[in-house]
Amino acid sequence: MRILSKDERKVVDIPARKIRPNKTQPRREFDESELRSLSQSIANNGLLQPLTVRKIKNDEYELIAGERRLRASVMAGFRKIPCIVMKCSDKDSAIFALIENLQRKDLGMFEEARGISRLIRKYGITQEQAAIQIGKKQSTVANKLRLLRLSYEEQDWIIQAGLTERHARALLKIGNEDLRKEALSHIVAEGLNVKESERYIESILHKKVVQPSLPISEKKVVIKDVRIFVNTINKAVDTMRLSGIDAISEKQETADYIEYTVKIPKEKSLKDFQHTKKLSS
Repeated sequence: MRILSKDERKVVDIPARKIRPNKTQPRREFDESELRSLSQSIANNGLLQPLTVRKIKNDEYELIAGERRLRASVMAGFRKIPCIVMKCSDKDSAIFALIENLQRKDLGMFEEARGISRLIRKYGITQEQAAIQIGKKQSTVANKLRLLRLSYEEQDWIIQAGLTERHARALLKIGNEDLRKEALSHIVAEGLNVKESERYIESILHKKVVQPSLPISEKKVVIKDVRIFVNTINKAVDTMRLSGIDAISEKQETADYIEYTVKIPKEKSLKDFQHTKKLSS
């Protein structure tokens, strides 16, 4: 990364309406409560760290770094924003935007992976070249990109459940998407940590279901149906938990049955339902 010249280190006030978002911005999720908090801080103390932009037209600028600060400044009522204007190419702008977010260490694992992927695809660079640009090992970049093999549904589920990148990488060992979703459902429902999740996934990969009394074709149908039912129950419990309802599920297996018991705290669930009903009306 090049050193900024004396002119580029100069801070200038630019009208907020003339600053365009960076199309290659890797971050897609912005926490509203954090933005409000930052907005209040900026309103009280001013913007302590200027935005970084580049000129794209005579009277328009593209944001390179600082989208959270830009949004918060606008929320605080600022019409002009302190900025440092850089001269850089489209490629450099994309790299700077990605690096700025990575250095803050609060970029989501999938946002980071998608940002690196866009950088590689758009500018035709290798994983190794991308790794050098963002200051990471090539193996680290490869592992980040592997996360994108998970479906958007799985990615969202992992984020909502607060699972880690190591959880996600462990799940990638399961090639079958349906089986992987079943494993993810179990991990979320049981609140398994990384080590427990890895052991559970290994048990799935090495497990052999034997039912001598049934033909092979019938075995496959029964196993598939049971997985669908179990997965449906787990998803229902997960949805309640993500909604703030402390549902508890207990599973017992006998020689003849798989028994599920779901316990829902009556008083809290009623309050949550009434609160949700008020919000929707």
